[in-house]
Amino acid sequence: MIENRVKQYRKQRGLTQIDLARQTGLTRQTIGLIESGKYNPSLKACLKIAAVLFTGLDALFNPNSFDD
Repeated sequence: MIENRVKQYRKQRGLTQIDLARQTGLTRQTIGLIESGKYNPSLKACLKIAAVLFTGLDALFNPNSFDD
């Protein structure tokens, strides 16, 4: 499983998976798979997600920066 904070940041912004999907050009299913760690998104997709969530890639995808 690939750990990330996409779901956490999405919820903080008050977005649904559908909202995030529409704003990034990805599908809701892809967002769900990314959030569950079952899909490794491309750099392009990661950058789109980070931009919509107003954060950086490290905050979303760097397990070394995650709180214990």
